[in-house]
Amino acid sequence: MIGKRIGGRTYYYFAESARVDGKPRVVGQRYLGTAEDIAAAVAGGGPEAAGARHRSFGDVSAVWGTLQRLDLVRRVDSVAGPQRARPTLGLHVALAVLHRATAPDLEFEEWWTGCLAQDLVRPRPPKGSVTTASHWRALQRLTPERIAGVETVVAEAVLELLGDDGTEALAVDVAQFAAFTAADCTLPSACQDVLAGLGLVVTRDGAIPLASRVYRRESAPTFGALAVELGERYPATDVTLVFHAGQAAQLDLGARTGFVGSLPLADHPDLLARPASVRRRVDPERFAGLTAFDTVATVDGAHRRVILTHSATLHAAQYRAFTSELSTTVRELDGLAAALEAGTHRGDRTQVHAEMSRIIRGRRVERVLNTTLTGNRAGELRLERRVDEAAVARLAEEFFGKQILVTDRDWPVAEVVTAYRARTHLESTFRWLTGPAAAGPSPRWEWTSHRIAVHTLVSVLAATVTHLMRREADRAGMNLSVAELLDQLRGIGETVLRHRSTGGRPRTRRILSDRTGRQQALFELFGLERFAPG
Repeated sequence: MIGKRIGGRTYYYFAESARVDGKPRVVGQRYLGTAEDIAAAVAGGGPEAAGARHRSFGDVSAVWGTLQRLDLVRRVDSVAGPQRARPTLGLHVALAVLHRATAPDLEFEEWWTGCLAQDLVRPRPPKGSVTTASHWRALQRLTPERIAGVETVVAEAVLELLGDDGTEALAVDVAQFAAFTAADCTLPSACQDVLAGLGLVVTRDGAIPLASRVYRRESAPTFGALAVELGERYPATDVTLVFHAGQAAQLDLGARTGFVGSLPLADHPDLLARPASVRRRVDPERFAGLTAFDTVATVDGAHRRVILTHSATLHAAQYRAFTSELSTTVRELDGLAAALEAGTHRGDRTQVHAEMSRIIRGRRVERVLNTTLTGNRAGELRLERRVDEAAVARLAEEFFGKQILVTDRDWPVAEVVTAYRARTHLESTFRWLTGPAAAGPSPRWEWTSHRIAVHTLVSVLAATVTHLMRREADRAGMNLSVAELLDQLRGIGETVLRHRSTGGRPRTRRILSDRTGRQQALFELFGLERFAPG
């Protein structure tokens, strides 16, 4: 141990010596602190921490590790071509994806300041080079040709990782993709939200996006036209079209091949009337409470495979929604009845009938409510209503929790359900990534077509990364949504302790928070040890 006198105080170092060219030399040393620091350490204490800050570790490091596995920075830079700017476009795109996946509600610069990403990115960007303004300027270099090129090279990376599991794809339409709004509505034109839908080609295994096509809702293509365009994006891949019941009428299912979708329940009353005993459990581990009946029915003039499914979870949710709707309707009818009895409603019989129709019309409660209007003249009219509980039970038994899926694929029922639910998972992911509305950075931000295209690319790449992670977690036995997965990872935090300066640079110590069993499993699954403090 050697001591160095600095500013009137002595600081001690542990020195390692060895012979170099036959002469003793100090070949290594480690700072120990002042005599007081050493005494405190010997007594079991240590230098007092001058401050501490907590930051998210698990989600940032897991997403960044996945970006590294996809080699995203190099692949984007290969599309961009020679660049003099630093950081490169590839790094800006990677940081945009990391930001969108881990902190979509924070301004970019606010997120970057103090974020774990600063310790992960190597080589470090030049000081002051990563700001909101510089970041968006860099992303503006994403021309339509570069956007298409980036999607292509990232899709190639995904397919390389998946191997044979990536040979089949799904074409889906996420109609509720995003609503874009100005950050500062100083002009009336800037305050008009832009509603956007998104067509996607995704892997059948994991619903990982491979290609996208954003469109404005006011000029949306027909679903049939969008389906053709999406199918042409990957002509060498077996693409299955996924649609919901509202889109079924736009497709000729009698002639089409390669599809999984749902049909309006009312179109097949014979299926709805089948007893629950004909249904079988699908996959208790993946789909708790889901049963199905696999049969054949006539659809658009052709015999097609149809699957009647019943979800206990969906049944409970629909029953709660129905009872809430019924309560609202009954309350309004009782209010009308009270007004008639009190004489405060002076309308004639025709007007009261119109008011009753307004309250009930278009609701499922029509099937379970019996109403009687007596009297002929204003002031004498009386309204009575009754809920038919037997009709409620029939409605619940006939409709609640049920879907009718149709397909020409010979996949197991569980795989048909998984393919159909890909759109739901993607909608959930994009709600997480974009929030209720996507606002640009201040000052006032105009959402041009190009800026929407750039925002879409970043969102799709974030969905690509997080769905790839979700697929890996699912294969490890953890069936989580993207939001649930990132929430678990975010629970793995890092505390940075800053110790008081003893004459040199203030020392810091990084420690990770305690982890639950699931968090530890994710820690190991994504190899986060390599990012952990030493």
